[in-house]
Amino acid sequence: MKCISQILDISMRELRILKRNPIYAFCMVVFPLATVFFFTTMLDEGLPKDLPIGVVDQDDSSMSRGLVRNLDAMQNSRVAYRFASVTEARSAMQENKIYAYLYIPKGTMSKLLAGRQPKISYYYTMTCLTAGSMAMKDLKTISTLGSAAVGQATLSAKGATPGQIKAALQPVTIDAHMIANPEGNYNYSLTTVFVPGILMLFMALLSAYSLGMELKFDTGKEWLARADGNIVVAIIGKFLVHALVFLLVIFIFHYYIFNVLDFPCLGNVRSIVRLTVLEVAASLGFGIFSFGLMPSMRMSMSISSLWSVLSISMCGSAFPVMGMDAPLQALSWLFPLRHYFMLYQVTVFNGFPLIDAWFHLVALVGFTLLPWFVLHKVKNAMLNYVYIP
Repeated sequence: MKCISQILDISMRELRILKRNPIYAFCMVVFPLATVFFFTTMLDEGLPKDLPIGVVDQDDSSMSRGLVRNLDAMQNSRVAYRFASVTEARSAMQENKIYAYLYIPKGTMSKLLAGRQPKISYYYTMTCLTAGSMAMKDLKTISTLGSAAVGQATLSAKGATPGQIKAALQPVTIDAHMIANPEGNYNYSLTTVFVPGILMLFMALLSAYSLGMELKFDTGKEWLARADGNIVVAIIGKFLVHALVFLLVIFIFHYYIFNVLDFPCLGNVRSIVRLTVLEVAASLGFGIFSFGLMPSMRMSMSISSLWSVLSISMCGSAFPVMGMDAPLQALSWLFPLRHYFMLYQVTVFNGFPLIDAWFHLVALVGFTLLPWFVLHKVKNAMLNYVYIP
């Protein structure tokens, strides 16, 4: 009972510190909520639409005009410019006015009718990977559909049946399935990683900052005295308020994306709550561990920020971990966001059983327990260290 009263006393002390210092309110509530609305509104369309594309139509036939109309009608592309030559189109791409252009040379339709296999070309920039890939996809689709339409007309004129035409144009039928995200919505896959990654950054930074402030203003001795020198009780009481505030913010985030924006979720409420608790505990634990390694506010915050920023690249959401070099694959296990991402994908997004990602659960528990190995250094710093800016 005494420990509980001490924890509550230290928590009330920490709550008063949070009220006096506005940086806590901004980093625990304002900035996280702003991050949520920023990413969800930036990606609210799901996919980029109406990417500007140019056309060089030197044939100007009914077939070429039909290809251009079909290209303009596609969701991701918009024919914004028509050029008289390839030189003009290339200059427009170099000036970032367009992401791609389609070149239809003169005589394309006449060569098709004569069976001489004409060539049409499309050029796209990969300076912006997403825009270039999507423009290339639309241009490739238009080129394929155009050649298929000509082949269908030719076979039909020769008296082929619809079944024979279909078998000739598409010998193998592809049955593709985009599991869990059939729309290919970027919001579903990116927001659910970037927002937790930034929140974990705030949690790790604030935990190291909070301990550093005790050292800076020489209040660590008074803080430990409230726990009778028990560093475990002191740590629990100090970060209980932090954990509750961040839990509330993350639950608001989950309610917003799953109930308001209707993000896909095949898992249950229990899996979301479990993942949220582990996310908060692991992030706070890593921040405390950073301060224990380097009992300096500046150095511990630098470690926390560097590790948290790198985790967004190393978690495997943008570039798959299995495609990285072997040393980087091994290094990815040292980032809490990687384990959060895998647990989210397995238990929440796809609704698979927890046993399929048990190692990642153990890893997050391990990050939560990291402070245990440096508690004596934290206590020693509060009692004996002198703050050096």
